[in-house]
Amino acid sequence: MAARQEVTAWRPRVRGVTEVFHAHFTEYAYPMHVHDAWTLLIVDDGAVRYDLERHEHGTPHDTVSLLPPHVPHNGAPATPHGFRKRVVYLDAGVLGEDLIGAAVDGPDLRDALLRHRVGQLHTVLARPGDELEAESRLTFVAEHLRERLYERLRPAGRSAPGPAGRDARDPALARRLRELLDARVADGVTLEEAARLLHAHPAHLVRAFSRAYGIAPHQYLTSRRVGRARRLLLDGLPPGEVATTTGFFDQAHLTRHFRKLVGVTPGRYRRSAR
Repeated sequence: MAARQEVTAWRPRVRGVTEVFHAHFTEYAYPMHVHDAWTLLIVDDGAVRYDLERHEHGTPHDTVSLLPPHVPHNGAPATPHGFRKRVVYLDAGVLGEDLIGAAVDGPDLRDALLRHRVGQLHTVLARPGDELEAESRLTFVAEHLRERLYERLRPAGRSAPGPAGRDARDPALARRLRELLDARVADGVTLEEAARLLHAHPAHLVRAFSRAYGIAPHQYLTSRRVGRARRLLLDGLPPGEVATTTGFFDQAHLTRHFRKLVGVTPGRYRRSAR
């Protein structure tokens, strides 16, 4: 089989994410190297063998690997047909350098829920215009990772910080976030900005809103945008103009969400107007 090297890399407009990297390698082996970011890795096909702090590790399908910044590691295919991987590089501040030691002790996390959430994060990071959803998903992924790492520190006398309002009910905060989203339908708002304006932890903000309204903040904002788009389409505006007017990244972004919520494309909806 001929050697294969396929890569896709990009930098999404999501705070905390320095790079997204998807690759399929059959023979290529990484030499020892370091990153200044956290390396959050899942393997979709095959397996990777790597050394971290002179200890050998591997990446089976149900594993999430978290390699800390500034710690040398390498990587090579562990199967004859190579491996296909997806990586999110996270700014060092997303998890904090105080957790580097815990990650070195056990970088491979066998956690089905975490792996599912990381896969969801990759899906939304590939969709320009859905940054609020990506920020929300990243918040919960980072929270989950911190909890797993702090578990390792507890035997040494370190207690794990409590989750940020995991079960809290806060209808007043949810209402304030809804008002903020209503005021920013077209312009949008980042989760970080919303948390700063409303003086709340991002994870608590998302949980409070979802508990109060039965829908995540990014779903609510998208619904409002689609509602405005419907009215403009019935007024006769072309889908491309409607997309930019209502806050979508482009016409394709509008079409994807419009078809999901309405059942038809914006163009077909516009042609149906009487």
